Amino acid sequence: MAVGQPIAGAAPAEIAQQVNLSWGKAVEISVNSVRIRFGRSLITASGIILAIAFLMSIWTTNAIIAELKAANDPAINLQLQRKGIDVDSDSEAAAQERSKNTWLVVLSLLVCLVGITNAMLMSVTERFREIGTMKCLGALDSFIIKLFLLESAFQGSAGTVIGVVLGFLLTLLLNTISYGMVVFSHLPGLELLKSGLLAVFVGSFLSLAGGILPAYKAAKMEPVDAMRLEV
Repeated sequence: MAVGQPIAGAAPAEIAQQVNLSWGKAVEISVNSVRIRFGRSLITASGIILAIAFLMSIWTTNAIIAELKAANDPAINLQLQRKGIDVDSDSEAAAQERSKNTWLVVLSLLVCLVGITNAMLMSVTERFREIGTMKCLGALDSFIIKLFLLESAFQGSAGTVIGVVLGFLLTLLLNTISYGMVVFSHLPGLELLKSGLLAVFVGSFLSLAGGILPAYKAAKMEPVDAMRLEV
């Protein structure tokens, strides 16, 4: 038997070693991917912007109205009643309004989550060959997951911040038109800050949650099958 000739029935030797790339490299690739696919990234971010803007709008309106009610000013109460708002926070109508707003927020966030997942799945489908090439070059499954989660997080973070600012400013403008400049003298700054930070957390969480399934699908893709597909 020739030296170096494999023995029949022996397990094949591992051909290549997988490469564990750094977080810095993952961030670089993810940023480039978002930049190259800016149009699709903008569509994904727009869904997050609308959902978070709606959420921030509801919370800002509730905080402002609660502060106006707490002032217990007859003139302000009259303005609230003219807008169809019950000045008694413990009334059945007020409770129904809060319940309706809660369901609207939950539904909008669910739609946002589905939209993010769908957009990221489409991104995986478009990048079969790219994913297959990276895996053939030795990229670990964990690195592929990192790429897609980072990409989803970047889009989600940008969309969340824009949505918070947009929702707050538009709601403040509408409430100022409805109730006048008295809104600024009864603006609940601390409550609005807490709402903004919570909205950022919610948007970031939705972005990561929406990217988990597409990232897992990309990581479990067989390199040979990915390279064979015609996209």
